[in-house]
Amino acid sequence: PAARTMARAVAGTTVAAGAATVPPGSADAAAAQRAWLAAGTVPGADGPYASMSRAALLDLHTLLLPGGAAVAGWSEKWRYVWPRDASFVAVALARTGHVDDALDVLGFLDGVQADDGSFEARYLPDGSGPPDDRGLQTDGTGWALWAAGLVVAEIADPAERAAAAAQLRPLVLRSVEHATSLVARTGLPPASPDYWEVREKSLTLGTVVPLVAGLQQAEVLLRLTGDVALADTAGRAALRSQVATVRAFAGSGYARYAVGGHADAATAFLLRPFLRTAPPGARQAWLDSAPTMLRPASGLAPGAGWRDDGVSWTPQTSLYAWVAAENGETGLAQGWLDFLDGHRTAAGSIPEKVLADGSPAAVAPLGWSAACVLLALDALDASAAGPGDAPR
Repeated sequence: PAARTMARAVAGTTVAAGAATVPPGSADAAAAQRAWLAAGTVPGADGPYASMSRAALLDLHTLLLPGGAAVAGWSEKWRYVWPRDASFVAVALARTGHVDDALDVLGFLDGVQADDGSFEARYLPDGSGPPDDRGLQTDGTGWALWAAGLVVAEIADPAERAAAAAQLRPLVLRSVEHATSLVARTGLPPASPDYWEVREKSLTLGTVVPLVAGLQQAEVLLRLTGDVALADTAGRAALRSQVATVRAFAGSGYARYAVGGHADAATAFLLRPFLRTAPPGARQAWLDSAPTMLRPASGLAPGAGWRDDGVSWTPQTSLYAWVAAENGETGLAQGWLDFLDGHRTAAGSIPEKVLADGSPAAVAPLGWSAACVLLALDALDASAAGPGDAPR
């Protein structure tokens, strides 16, 4: 039935009931997908998650539109580019051998970024602006910087790496100026919505740590482009902001808010691959946070203070899988990957949510979750390769 519907929609053809028909153009599309996969690597290709990895890669390929618009999902209300989600997608594409695609994603972010270095919550995929008045979200600036640094780091050839850094220089310069201005007064930025996508009156961990991570990466990128003085400025701002973050959040065990509150999935951002060195107590806070966010199907909620509806969220569960893999917690990483693999849709995609009864729910595929799964598998591959290829 789906093939007949697609055939009519794509080509206006009529297909008899019961006929085994392939929609026009699907063979060419399949060949293009196979060629794209072959041009890179499939993390975990020899292990138990090979099918999930391949499906996640193809989902990212499908969600990436010409011009670098990495939409969060294909459903109407998700067919937008969130700078946060797109940044993770860019890193996943780079680490699976698709650096040109990753640079395209960052190029899209460069094109929609405001002159002052800020980002709206999300953008129309044609790059014409935001679809609504959700407003600015500060973490987008940090995520774009962070992703730029990790993408460029995947380029082995020094000349090509320098060329990519030069290509991203306008994005980096605007972002550094904005990020440093945000943390100039106290080391901490003003309150802003973060990945919870709700208005906030108090500063959240999920807003400030991406800025620290981004400024750390910016320091390296700016040295590649010869902007030594600005690189020093970015480095000092990153250090000052990290110290202020520890002072503000460590006393509460790195809870969601500077004023306290519940454990939050943003504790993951305090560890590799986000910050170069985890602040004191951050690793234990991250380990302690997981049981407080556990949901009936064995996935995680965005935080312990999230509504108690029994729903597991795959962006946070896959994020924890990646952080576990990067920090030597192989068993934890595999446990969360088992959960994600076991709750995919019938088409093999990773959904945004898993209900208490284990049913996939909401939009599928979701680019952010697919990206984190691929990055977790890539980190496990690097760890298994030996000490010389330790997780990045």
